[in-house]
Amino acid sequence: MESSSKLPLHLCHVHKLSIFINRTHIFFHSIALVFLLYYRASFFFFQDTTKTKATTLAWLLVFVSEIFLSFEWLLSQSFRWRPVSRTTFPERLPGDDKLPAVDVFICTADPEKEPTVGVMNTVLSAMAMDYPPEKLYVYLSDDGGAAVTLKGMREAWRFAKWWLPFCRRYGIKCRAPEAYFSAEEEDSDFGGSEFIQEREDIKEKYEAFKKRVGEKATVGDTKSRLGRDHPAVIEVIQETSSDDAIQENETKNMPLLVYVSREKRPSHPHHFKAGALNVLLRVSGVISNSPYILGLDCDMHCHDPSSARQAMCFHLDPKISPSLALVQFPQKFHNISNNDIYDSQLRSIFWLLWQGFDGVGGPCVSGSGYYIKRLSLCSNFIHEDGDPMKLRQSFGPSNEFIKSLHQKKKPDMLIHRKKALLNEAQLLASCAFENGTEWGKEVGFMYGSVLEDYFTGFRLHCKGWISVYCNPPRPQFLGSGITNLDEFLVQLTRWTSGLVDVAISKFCPLVYGPLKTYTFVQSMCYADLALFPIFYFLPLWCFATIPQLCLLNGIPLYPEVSNSYFIVFSFVFLSSISKHLYEVLSTGFTFRHWINEQRIWMMKSVTSHLYGSWDAFMKKIGMREASFFPTNKVDDVEQLKRYNMGVFDFQTSILFLAPMAALVILNMASFAVGISRVIFLGELDKFFIQVFIPFYVILMNYPIVEGMLIRKDRGRIPPSVTLLSAIISLIFYFLGSIIFI
Repeated sequence: MESSSKLPLHLCHVHKLSIFINRTHIFFHSIALVFLLYYRASFFFFQDTTKTKATTLAWLLVFVSEIFLSFEWLLSQSFRWRPVSRTTFPERLPGDDKLPAVDVFICTADPEKEPTVGVMNTVLSAMAMDYPPEKLYVYLSDDGGAAVTLKGMREAWRFAKWWLPFCRRYGIKCRAPEAYFSAEEEDSDFGGSEFIQEREDIKEKYEAFKKRVGEKATVGDTKSRLGRDHPAVIEVIQETSSDDAIQENETKNMPLLVYVSREKRPSHPHHFKAGALNVLLRVSGVISNSPYILGLDCDMHCHDPSSARQAMCFHLDPKISPSLALVQFPQKFHNISNNDIYDSQLRSIFWLLWQGFDGVGGPCVSGSGYYIKRLSLCSNFIHEDGDPMKLRQSFGPSNEFIKSLHQKKKPDMLIHRKKALLNEAQLLASCAFENGTEWGKEVGFMYGSVLEDYFTGFRLHCKGWISVYCNPPRPQFLGSGITNLDEFLVQLTRWTSGLVDVAISKFCPLVYGPLKTYTFVQSMCYADLALFPIFYFLPLWCFATIPQLCLLNGIPLYPEVSNSYFIVFSFVFLSSISKHLYEVLSTGFTFRHWINEQRIWMMKSVTSHLYGSWDAFMKKIGMREASFFPTNKVDDVEQLKRYNMGVFDFQTSILFLAPMAALVILNMASFAVGISRVIFLGELDKFFIQVFIPFYVILMNYPIVEGMLIRKDRGRIPPSVTLLSAIISLIFYFLGSIIFI
């Protein structure tokens, strides 16, 4: 036992081959970009008989776009500078009696978009984690204040008394009942009539549990309690028994389960998910006050019960623990098709970028699946000899919560104290509690962006904290991925708005971060995440229109095939797409995934990145308020069928469809004219690149062409949208003819 205590709890593996390949590519690609930009800049400084105001404007727009994309590429290489991976050894942890307590925060907002049964599966999976139950506390934040969610919690508690012992007795790995009963192969490890009989009994109880929750959902309880106008409700879930001894016996091997619905009033800002998390941070402080917190989305169940122990391999390592703020696990999804036409699994983030992020100081908080140190969210204002008045100014007027800041153990929850603490929790969940405090500014989860996870992670790293990324072979958490285009583009628009909020604030990572983050390269990572929507939508709109309009009007923008600079442009293009293809294949995916990622990159750049950036700028100048809509977790059967078949479903807003279709139509017209120029005028040498660009756009966006011209099902692009898009394309053409002639 003594020798095992000296062994490391985790190992960090530096990917030396990837570092060599990445840095070699950076070197050669950078040289090519310098030559490309020199060629483009030389046009403005040397005399040219073909130079006119029209050609100068076109070259200038393309030049600026190439600068934007080059700078974005440079920032993105920060993720590829030093990729690492990590291995944990949970078996080397100290005994259960020496493990720290963990609070689990689960957030839900709308039972109509986030079905209660699914939310309760996440709750049950968290309660059933392989961790001492007396050191596990599960909190559900119900921002919708719906009665069905509270009733679902009570039903989940009753079912948990059967489910948790079953999971512990047989070592069940997947501890979300819905996922477990859908995966028959997990039973192969056990067998035996006793197990089979007990499994069937538990399954019957689960079906009865689902039926009871479903019945409550059909009687109107899914409606939020007056939307944004309701009092705080906090309830420690337990059986309604008057005998305290019976209650204590029932809860002996059960984690504490707490329902929290914070107060909401129309006259007070509620700060979306960050506001809900800060309420949980305060309420849990006076109830359990665990030193570590697991944050989960309501649809992200615990797929492996060992995640807490794996996280403690980092948090209990004396070498990194003092400066370690969080351990981030990847988000993975159970409903992703083999084709994944919408890139819903976020391959580049969780299979590639976060490994590089980890190598230069650690990733940001990533929405779900993170174990964060409570102290890191409050440490700036905590001192052993701190002035109580200053603490009240920072943390608010709760003496119980201020006492909890210095407590090393959970508060005294004896029966005679429980009522007083719950009353204090009501105060902590009130909408006016944060007025005049540092909550959301310097304390807790950060406000100022609908993407509270990114902003909070950035501020933590600027304060000197580090983080690690842990990606074990078995997914620790599984959620529901997006399976339709509409939800995908809406979510990306919201994410874009949140990122650009930070980019155009005083906390822009390029300005605020370089001297404060763990490394300068880490600051570049944050800058890339904040700025890439702007650096993508502007150039892609340019490259989807300017070369095409110039081709229609006979204006060359690129070197001829016989020009030596043609090799430079060709190298930059081939270098970019081949490196992307290498990254896709090296992470275990296929050539088809590469095509899907190229396609969806174009689609989201000209729609979601545009609208999200516009939304952020409008909020900045006070033209509109921030808004948040939870992603719909209810699957449409027809849309899900098309998704699994690899067929795009274009049942989305015309604001998304019209730009995509209009640009494809413009590129189709440009390609047709370009081919005619090549055939009838012999201008292949002169216009090769400008003919290739629309060809590549059409090829990658063939599903849009198919949706406009070939398909007849409900998921096609409506003829009215196609007609409108064609009119928009004509307007582009006439404007181009006026400007570029």
